[in-house]
This record gives sequence, C-alpha cells and structure tokens, in this order.
Amino acid sequence: METLGNGSQVKEVEQAIARARQWLFSQQHADGYWVAELEGDSILQSETILLLVFLGREDSDLVRRLARRLLETQLPGGGWAMYPGGGVEISGSVKAYFALKLAGCDVESEPMVRARRAILAHGGADAVNSYTRFFLAMLGQIPYSCCPAVPPELVLLPRWFPVNLYAVSSWSRTIIVPLSIVSALQPVRRLQPQQGIRELFLKEPRHWPPLRRPGAREGERDCRGGADGEAPPARAAQQDADPCPPAREPMLGWTRFFRAVDHLLQGYQRLPWRPTRRRALRAAEQWMLARFERSDGLGAIFPPIVFSLVALRALGYEDDRPEVRYCLRQLNDLVLEDPDSGSARVQPCKSPVWDTAIAVRALAAGGVDADEPNMLRALEWLIKQQITRPGDWCENVAAEPGGWCFEFHNDFYPDSDDTAMVLMALAEAFRGGRERAANPKAEEVLARAAAAIDRGMKWVVAMQNDDGGWGAFDRNNDRQFLCHVPFADHNAMIDPSTPDLTARVLEALGRLGRRLGDPVVDRAVAYLRAAQEPDGAWFGRWGVNYVYGTWQTLVGLTAVGVPRDDPAVIAGARWLLAHQQPSGAWGESPDTYDHPRRRGQGPATPSQTAWAVMGLIAAGLRDHPAVVHGIQYLIDQQRSDGAWREPEFTGTGFPSVFYLRYHYYSIYFPLMALAMWTQPGAGPDAAARPAARAFAPPGEGGSPRPSVGAC
Repeated sequence: METLGNGSQVKEVEQAIARARQWLFSQQHADGYWVAELEGDSILQSETILLLVFLGREDSDLVRRLARRLLETQLPGGGWAMYPGGGVEISGSVKAYFALKLAGCDVESEPMVRARRAILAHGGADAVNSYTRFFLAMLGQIPYSCCPAVPPELVLLPRWFPVNLYAVSSWSRTIIVPLSIVSALQPVRRLQPQQGIRELFLKEPRHWPPLRRPGAREGERDCRGGADGEAPPARAAQQDADPCPPAREPMLGWTRFFRAVDHLLQGYQRLPWRPTRRRALRAAEQWMLARFERSDGLGAIFPPIVFSLVALRALGYEDDRPEVRYCLRQLNDLVLEDPDSGSARVQPCKSPVWDTAIAVRALAAGGVDADEPNMLRALEWLIKQQITRPGDWCENVAAEPGGWCFEFHNDFYPDSDDTAMVLMALAEAFRGGRERAANPKAEEVLARAAAAIDRGMKWVVAMQNDDGGWGAFDRNNDRQFLCHVPFADHNAMIDPSTPDLTARVLEALGRLGRRLGDPVVDRAVAYLRAAQEPDGAWFGRWGVNYVYGTWQTLVGLTAVGVPRDDPAVIAGARWLLAHQQPSGAWGESPDTYDHPRRRGQGPATPSQTAWAVMGLIAAGLRDHPAVVHGIQYLIDQQRSDGAWREPEFTGTGFPSVFYLRYHYYSIYFPLMALAMWTQPGAGPDAAARPAARAFAPPGEGGSPRPSVGAC
C-alpha cells in the first residue's frame, strides 16, 4: 500500500473527511443540535423492570420489551457484563435474573438455568452491591437492615460539618436524597414466594459479607487514596489485579468507623421516637422537588429518576400527581425502541450538549465555516444552552453562573467538561474572527458567542480546585474519607481533580489565548505533571482509559505553551507509540481500571485510534510513521456512508462500575483526527491565536479573574 502523504493519499483523507461531514450533517436535528444514543449495560433494563414491578406496572408492554433486550445481551456463560467483552458482573446479573423472572420467564428455561449457574458460581446474591440491595429490599427479598443506612438527616447537616450533603459528588447527592427517604420509610412491594429469588442466596441475608468498594479488600489500600486515614499515594503503574499494595488497617480506620456509624444509624431507625425524622424527611422532600425544576429529571440521570419515583410512592404521592407524572415522563424519554427485534433499551441520560459541541469542533476542523446555515443553527443552539442560574455548585463557589450541562436541561448541574468543550466549539467555529463573519446573521451570532465565552471562561476558572486541577461538577469535592462509607461501593462518592478533565479545561484556556505564566494555567500544568504515571501515561477518569487521559493531557499541555520537547510531553508520546497495534490502531478495554498492567491493551477502536493520533500530533509527531499508520487505519475502517463501526464501550461513567458507549464517538473523533492531520503545522496553537483575538474581552489582559455575582 502506498504511504500516506503523497497526493493520492491526501486526497483519500480529504474524501473521508467529506463523507464524515456529510454523515454528521445528516444526523443533525432541525433545532441545530446533535444527540446520539448513549448506551449502558443491562442494569438500565433490569432496574427499570424492577421499578415498574414495585409500582405495580409489571403487566406493561415495556416490561416485556425490556426483558427481550436482557435476553439479547446475556453472556454465553449465563451472566451479564458491564461492557462488551467483559466478564460476569454479579450485581447486574442478579438484577437481570430477578427482572426476567418477574417478567414471566420460566425459571427452568435454558437462559434462566444458565444465568442461575453463573450467578451462584460468582458468589450469588450475597455478593451484590449496596445499590442492588435496595432493589431487593424494595421487593421484599431482604430486610432493609441489610442495606446501608442513608438517613434523611444528612440534608440537615451544616456545610461546616465534615460529612454533609455538599461534601459528596453531585451524582451521589442526587441519588442520596431520594434514597434517604426510601431508607427512612422502607417501602416494600410484597411478592408471591415463587416470584422471589431465594434460589440465588448462598446464605441468609443477615450473614452476607460487608459492603466494600470494587476491588478493595479488608486491610488493603484504596486505589483512590491511601490506607484508611492516609494521604493518597502515587498510582502504581506496574501492578495488576491488585494495584494497591497491602497495608495494615488502623484500629480506627475509616471503613471500620463508618461501619460503626452505620450500626448506630440502624439502631436509630428502629427507635419508636426519632425527634429529627419528620423535619429531615420534609427537608429531603423539598430538596428533591426543587431540583425537578429546569431539569430532565432529578440530576437528569437515570438513578435519581428511579429513586425519585420510589421516594414519591413512599411519601404517599398518588400516580396522578404532577410530580409522579413528571418523573415517569423523564424515565420514558430515556427509552429507545428496536422495531426490528421488538426489544427496548434505556439510556442513562441524554448527551445533546456534549454531542453538539464535539460535532461542531469536528466540522470546524473539517473546513465547515461558521456562517454555513447548519453550523450557525448549531452555534445558536449551544449559546442558548448556557446556564445563567445558580446551582448546587454555588455552595462552594462565588462566581456568576455561566457553564453548560451535558443534557438538554439540568440547570442545577453544569459541569467543567461540557463547558470547556462548548467554549472550544464556539471559539474554533469562529477561529478567523470577525472578518470571517460573511453575513449579518453570522456577525450577530459571533457577538453572542463572544459574550457567552467570556462568561463561561470566568465560571470554569472559578471552579479550579486548590490542587490546580478540575473536577466535574463541584470545587474541592475531594474528601477521601467519604469513599469508605458503606454506600460508597459505587466508586464515585467524591468528584476530585482528574488529569483528563483538567487537561480539557487547560486546552480550552489555551484555545482562548491563555499561556504559561498565567497563574491559573501554571497551577493546572503543575497538577498534570504530578499526575503523570511513571511510564508516561495519564489516567482517564471519563473515557477509557490511559489512551484517553494521555491524548487529552498532551493536547492540553501543548495548547498552553508547554514545549513539545518537554520531558512530560515526550514521555506521554512515547507511551502512545509503544501501545500502537500492528494494524495501526489503538484500543484499550475498560478492564484496565481493575488491571492497570493491561493499560493500552484492548480491541482496536476508531475513537481510541483518533485520540492517540491527535495526542501524537499535539506532541509534534504529525509525520511520524505511527501517525501515518493510524490515519491509514481510520481510512480503511470507514464505511461507505461516512461512519465507522464501534460496538465497544470507550466512555466511563464510574470506573469499575459503569461504562458507556457514546454512539457518535466513532464519528466525530476520527473526523477531528483526519482533519487535524491534513493541516500542516497542526496542533493546538494553530487555532488558538485567532480564537484568542476574536474573543478577548474588551480591555482585558491574559488573566481574567472570576467575578462574584448571583451566588
């Protein structure tokens, strides 16, 4: 095969870019946005069935269609996995089995027998996590005393108290509040004995093992921090299934402490008189209802929507109440039908802001001008989505609102990642400045974009953590000891700084003209240097995994002026080069979160190949044979319609717990990589300087400060 770089091969790349552009425009909605399917694993189907049974709606057609989807995704060995190619995940498998049984599947049918054998071989229902235990308690399979206590009094605790509602991550917060109502009122839908799943129990529930974080065992270090009560260690690069070395647990370690607290709270739950309970329940109810407003459900994500419905039922809300109808409508909006198979599946949420911002960036890189009508509609839609109202983040930050959220409506929870991506989309679409505005409409949108960028940049800068990095939804949400509460086995109790997200914000700041020497930039660069692994890679919290983190960090560092011959950049690029596959592709499996030694290994994917290519180009290796080989892989794998096939999950929800397939990742990231490769001297600086000129606030230098406003 000819080597890329001659005229015919460059033309082949340009044709691939044109096909991908055409495909993306064909998927654009009339209002200007893009929204792809966001696919999760089987728990979305099974938990919806269990919820509908709890609500007395087990005869609905939706239950049957969701059950069909569960059968379609069952592993040959009998259980269910968190991602394609993954092994049996016990909590999801128990919920799937229970859901199928309640949907009417014969327990002696081949799929159910196979599932039962797999579940028992992997520890039975005894091994499920805390979240699954609540579903079992709601349907009368175990007593609520087997679930961790989640007291509604948590809503009453002041912010200065070490454990309070705003000390946990936003997604945990939106789950905890409705779950605290459920935990306090303990509603149960009684089933017939034959509908239960006692056949999955190895022991009586009171003898089930204590709850632990995924991968953690008694007396071992937490991979997110140190041994109980210690500071976080550097992430180990050379170890495998147990990447954290054993450590003797202190007598009063956090895990033991919180188990003792849980025991006391369980005792409080049994008291005939609880002086704070009525006020706490009322406060939790009002907190939950207030956040229904301007949101696609509480938190705009599946788990809080589910437990909002359970909480409302426990509080006595009838089905015809507007609050119940609202939650059911938000849940139904997440359901997708498959007309070919007759099955249905559920999304964890919707991703229009994220998809639209990246699509705009990809199209702009691919040569689409801002004054093109479809592009203008997308830019207008993004500008309208900016959130200018206070949210939960105001509890710890004094700044004017100005961020963007992930979903259509989620005003209480804008996040740094979406905000950074939108800032770059707006800047790159108008990268030529006002002289590129070829018509009055484009000029008007450009002016609005400049104002939105100014406000958004101030907001995201105000969200910087004290360690120099950024988390997703809150500032300084990093109290490691909270990862030891019994409910924390979903592995995401806090929202600390992460390399990938920090680098994304840094890239956005670089695109808008901020460079080394700016205190905000310097602190972020220092954080990223400290977070680099010994082998040169960076961890990826929100995408799988080290390929994602290393790509984004290389782009972020070079965007703000870190030289391409900097040792950190060289080490990161070398790591990417070392993990290219013979096909020219890159691929990494989600199992690298549990087995770090396998980092950089997995099935080849277009999205991860594009990430690696862009990281290497950012590091100055546009003409390196590995990059050329990666580009050729993307060309060879593109379908005739302009898209790429990618069944793998390359997005991360909660490491070791929940993963995602963003259905457009395999489209707009390859388009970005191909377009970047065609630009001589490509890299972050290519678009940064004109963008900075176009959007520099009048009379403002290179270091704008966050303003104190509505919060």
